[in-house]
This record gives sequence, structure tokens and C-alpha cells, in this order.
Amino acid sequence: MACAQTGSGKTAAFLIPILAHMMRDGVTASQFKGEQEPECIIVAPTRELINQIFLESRKFSYGTCIRPVVVYGGTQMSYTIQQINQGCNILCATPGRLLDIIGRQKIGLSKLKYLVLDEADRMLDMGFGPDVKKLVSSPGMPSKDKRQTLMFSATFPDEIQRLAGEFLKTDYLFVVVGQVGGACSDVQQTILQVKQYDKKNKLVEILNEIGNERTMVFVETKKKADFFATLLCQENISTTSIHGDREQREREEALHYFRTGRCPVLVATSVAARGLDIENVQHVINVDLPSTIDEYVHRIGRTGRCGNIGRAISFFDPQADSAVAQPLIKVLADAQQEVPAWLEEIACGSGGIGFSNPKGNVFAAVDSRKVFCSKDNHHSGGFAASNILVADESWD
Repeated sequence: MACAQTGSGKTAAFLIPILAHMMRDGVTASQFKGEQEPECIIVAPTRELINQIFLESRKFSYGTCIRPVVVYGGTQMSYTIQQINQGCNILCATPGRLLDIIGRQKIGLSKLKYLVLDEADRMLDMGFGPDVKKLVSSPGMPSKDKRQTLMFSATFPDEIQRLAGEFLKTDYLFVVVGQVGGACSDVQQTILQVKQYDKKNKLVEILNEIGNERTMVFVETKKKADFFATLLCQENISTTSIHGDREQREREEALHYFRTGRCPVLVATSVAARGLDIENVQHVINVDLPSTIDEYVHRIGRTGRCGNIGRAISFFDPQADSAVAQPLIKVLADAQQEVPAWLEEIACGSGGIGFSNPKGNVFAAVDSRKVFCSKDNHHSGGFAASNILVADESWD
């Protein structure tokens, strides 16, 4: 289990070691097999994210005998099966399409060595939890003691930490860089008090000040995404949108327009909040604050990546958002950001809600200067260890 800030390189953290081990141990995939048996399966919650992971794995494995394949909904099944039949060592998949492919007996699990859940807290919540449980109990799936299970995310609420333990080895290692659920310190966070009916004008005002700098605008609903995209186009601001009701071709086209700068503004729901690594996103604007603070951390993490400085502006409506005032203050304070006095008053008046913390005092008892790794695991070629490691960014 690994937790680190958004934009810190978690994808490379699991891809590079897996590829190194696969190259050392050899691979068995062949295009002559009717049922492919990949050594590694990577699962992520959204189509855009899993396709991004696939492109990174293809880049890292270039020039080797390792062949990654990606499968997700919205694409033709015949094309997906054709790609798998040509050989598959690393399978990158969304949960639904993965279970479908396994059910069609196009993918076997008996040779699986590495199971990766990216955005693991999202993968284990009520939305995808049943699919993950179904996957690990599929016929042929090696037991958790005989496979390497890796979970990565920028946020790990307490209840998800407890649930994740069911899928990991008993002596699993929990690696934390920085603070669990903490926002990236490279993102300059600004909270503006804006009432619901003033959001439209305020958004247009900010975007006119920003100019053509690449900006992601987050809203809560699909209808709002389409509404704001249309509104901004009418204001002569080149804008596109992405949400779950758009066809896969339209979603990929919207991301392409945004990446290339043809449309410097992307209006999105939370489908684009996690994992997407888009170059030169200078601004994130939360027109609607999410209902959970973890989602806020992921959204603003679309900017300020890989050491770059980003800016996040969030509209706070006292009538609708008072429940997240207290955890929002904690995130701001932990990232050394300015906390508005009016927000503190709202938090004191509302009482707020709970926020994600590491498990009790477990971390306080760990000597963070030491790396704990069992000798047996060190020589076995796996990544597992028998203790908890808390990494501090001040390490040499």
C-alpha cells in the first residue's frame, strides 16, 4: 500500500519495478495461445486513466519482449480480443471490461504475479468494491500470499485502509510519502466565497483574466458540465467538456483538444479528477466543491505536478458547502496555504465533518529513519516487507 502526493510519480513507482522483475524472470505470452495469461494486471477506475497507464507502460517497455495491452468500455469487443490474442504480458483494464474478458476465457489468471490497483481507495469503495472482490475470487487467481498486490493512491481514508488489508499479504508494507491525504504543496490554493447564482459570472471573470493558460474547471453534475462548456463558448472562450455520458470517442477527442491547446479550457466532472497527467495545466477551478475532501485533493492535483507550480481556485457557497469547511481548513493548513478568516468562522459554526488520517498512532511509533524489510522478502525478488515505512520528504 503506497500513498504519495498527486504528481509525484506513482505510476513509474509500480511500473518500473514490475518491468524489471518481468525482464529478469522472463515472460510467457505468445500470440499462438487462445487464452492469454498475463503476468501483470493493472486496474484503474476510469477509461482515461487506464489508457494513460497503458501508454506509459508501452513507453517503458519499448524495445523489450514485454507486450502491454489495454481494455476498457466504449471500444469494440472484437478489436479488444484481437489485441489480446497478439500476446499480453501486462493487461491494463477497467474493472467491468476486465471481468467481461475473463468471463469470455480470453484471459487466464494462473500465471499472474502482480496485481496493481491504481487509485486504490476509489477501486475499493462501493462503486467498484464488488468488482474487485469478484476479480480476486475469480477461478485461477493466485491467492494473496502467492501474488504481489500493490495499491497506490494520493488518499487513503481509514476505512479503505482497513478494507485494503483484506487483499494484501499479512506482512504488507505501507509506504507514506508526506501525509496521508495531503494536498500537493506546489499547488497554490485560493478559496473564494461565491454564492450559487454568482458562480457563472465569477468563472467568466477569472477565465478572462487567465487568458489562454490551460485550465480545468470542475463541476458536480454532467448537465452542469455541458451547461458551463456551452456558456463559455458563447463568451468566446474555447472550451470542451468531459463526463460519463459522452461517448468514448467524444471523451478522447475532448482530451486531445485540451492537451494540444486547441481548447485551453476543459469543463469536467469527477471522471477527470484522478490520475490524469496533462502537461502544462496551470489552473484548476472548482466551480462546485466535491462532497468529500479526498476528491478535492485529487482535483487540485491536476495542476502543480512533477515540481511545477500550479494554482487552484475553489468557489465556496456557505449554504451548500459548510460540511466540508473543517476538513478543507486542515488541508489548507497542512499545505501551508492561507486560511480565510470567514472560512474558519463557518467551520466553527457548522462543526464540520471528519477527515482522513493515518491509522491512529501506528505511525507515531515508527522510526522514519529506518527502512524495514524482511531478509526473506529482500532475496525473493518481491517488493513486500514486514513493517510500515513512513517516508519524509526531507530524507537525503
